[in-house]
Parts: sequence; structure tokens; C-alpha cells
Amino acid sequence: MKLICLDLEASGLGPGSYPIEVAWKSTEHECDNFFIDPGSVPGWDFWDDFAEEMHGICRAELHQSGISVTDACDRLNAKLQGQDVISDAWEFDSFWLRRLFEAADRAMMFRLIGLSEVLSPEELIQYRFVCKAQLRRHRAMADVNHILQAIHSVKYSAD
Repeated sequence: MKLICLDLEASGLGPGSYPIEVAWKSTEHECDNFFIDPGSVPGWDFWDDFAEEMHGICRAELHQSGISVTDACDRLNAKLQGQDVISDAWEFDSFWLRRLFEAADRAMMFRLIGLSEVLSPEELIQYRFVCKAQLRRHRAMADVNHILQAIHSVKYSAD
């Protein structure tokens, strides 16, 4: 079964937060990962030092290596158009994707879905157990790899 997982890192968790890093990967080994330059959007200036401590991304790195929100949306739509894309934190990731696409005045051409659409209630419990056992720095691609591994171990551990 082909799965595509997506993860975002953000400037914080509050209502003024915005996405700063995006990564996605499919079980067919297609993937992408990039920073977003918050300077490309007026008003994207909220910054939570605790969030920076969690992901380890500084604002200077975003300004230097990040792409514009327009480029980010176009890049995501070009590769993910028409696909169901899995998030293990649907509430947060959908909020940040909405902010991203609204800032770029673009329509999102893929559908973000939660784990409950691919895992049974029992598998969700197992998934949460597997994920809680691992402490790590949060970076988008590392998180995507972790999500895919955890889904695989839960779905196919009985095989």
C-alpha cells in the first residue's frame, strides 16, 4: 500500500505560529524537505524560543535557506496533487498548511488526513505506544521517517 506522510515544524504552537519546515515522504521513497522563509510573509514574526529548542532551527537559517510561501505551495502541489497525505498531528499540521496556502493565495491540491483514516483504533493505540518510547529532536524529515516506520511496525507486525 502506498502511503505519503507529511510533517511540519513551526515557529511555535500558538495562534500566531506559522510553518518553517516541511517534509514529506512516500513508501515508494519519493520525498522532499525544505525550509520556509518567514520574511516572505508580512506579519510572520511570532517566534517561540521553546519551539526553537525542540526543532533546533534558528531564524537566520530560515532567512538564508528558506523558500517563499508561494514556492513552498507550488512545490507541494506539484508533487502531492490529488493524493491523500497522512499527518500524525492533523490538528496542528492542517492549521499550519492552511496558514501557508492562505499566505500564498493558493489552493491546496492534496488532502491531509489523520492517522485514524489508515489505522484501526487498536493500531492507533499501538502507534502511540511505539511513538512515546522514542525521544528525539523534532525535525520534519526525521519525524516523517519515524511516522512511516511506526505505521509499518503497527500494520505489519503480525505478519
